[in-house]
Amino acid sequence: MASEAVNKILTAEKQSAEKTVQARQTAENIITEAERYSAIAVQKKISQAISEMEKIRSDYAKRLEAHSGQSDSRYAGKSAEIRLNAEKNMEKAVTTVIEEFF
Repeated sequence: MASEAVNKILTAEKQSAEKTVQARQTAENIITEAERYSAIAVQKKISQAISEMEKIRSDYAKRLEAHSGQSDSRYAGKSAEIRLNAEKNMEKAVTTVIEEFF
């Protein structure tokens, strides 16, 4: 009887150890799978952020191009006008200096 009780205790301890090992393996599997899914989720979010960044960059490049074209055409005319006025003023200044000294 005593040996039968000892055998039951040993069997119970063995089963308990096996269940503990199985529980640890299951926990490790769950953690590994969760890490894998979280890595995939992070990669997906990074990919989405990169895509959004590229769209924004493209939009700003288009805006810059449009604005540059507008400012170039707007200021090209003003620049020509200023250059013409500067040439006229230079001619007047040269004429005035020549008349006063000669």
